[in-house]
Amino acid sequence: QVQLVQSGGGLVQAGGSLRLSCAASERTFSRYAMGWFRQAPGKEREFVARITWSGGTTNYADSVKGRFTISRDNAKNTVYLQMNSLKPEDTAVYYCAAVTLYRGSYYNAEAYDYWGQGTQVTVSS
Repeated sequence: QVQLVQSGGGLVQAGGSLRLSCAASERTFSRYAMGWFRQAPGKEREFVARITWSGGTTNYADSVKGRFTISRDNAKNTVYLQMNSLKPEDTAVYYCAAVTLYRGSYYNAEAYDYWGQGTQVTVSS
């Protein structure tokens, strides 16, 4: 069972940048497809981005496309989310997630098996 430990996040002004990291405990990290989700107060958890095990394919929510970049370093067992041009509406708790075989569509939280602890991102206007 893989454990995911997140770091990064914090408070930033609109237009600024942050990078989130998610480190996996398992040496077979390269077997896992990884995703980032976020949940704002009073809202459901929503898909942000995902990357396949090799890093060859990435997908983004329309709301973050062109501003966020997901990447991974399999040698470091880590996935990243680089967030640029941040907006107040990006404020949420961000979660990384892992799965070896999707149980449904990659943009559904239910498709993932393992989750990080969450990290707060707050963007001030």
